[in-house]
Amino acid sequence: MTQNKATEFKISATGNYVPSAKITSSIDAANYAKQFYSDDISVYESAFIILLNQASKVIGWAKIAQGGLAATIVDVRIVAKYAIDSLAASVVFVHNHPSGNLRSSMPDDTLTRRLKEGLALLDVRLMDSIILSPEGGYFSYADEGRL
Repeated sequence: MTQNKATEFKISATGNYVPSAKITSSIDAANYAKQFYSDDISVYESAFIILLNQASKVIGWAKIAQGGLAATIVDVRIVAKYAIDSLAASVVFVHNHPSGNLRSSMPDDTLTRRLKEGLALLDVRLMDSIILSPEGGYFSYADEGRL
């Protein structure tokens, strides 16, 4: 008779320093997220989430994906895992467009919708979805009324 094995999962986090900040607007979120990028912002696309408590204070962040020159793959389940593990009340999703184009693409729109719907099932709010450009500009779904 074969025994099935099960895995025990535990909530854990690394002890890295997370600068204290309160995110109340897209400019707050964009400025906070810029610290995650360096010269690579103009080379390849990558995605991060900022995890917030009920008072919109940053409780953590995570790099979700790193892709190629024009795209990256983001798994909603991974975003949800970080949100649940940290007991986040809301999440800001951020990614960059190395081309500098701040228009959202159809895949960006689809991903933002899927993140919003998936997190809502867990009673976690998608506060914003932001696109950064290497030149310093940004696009906010919340500011455009698209969340």
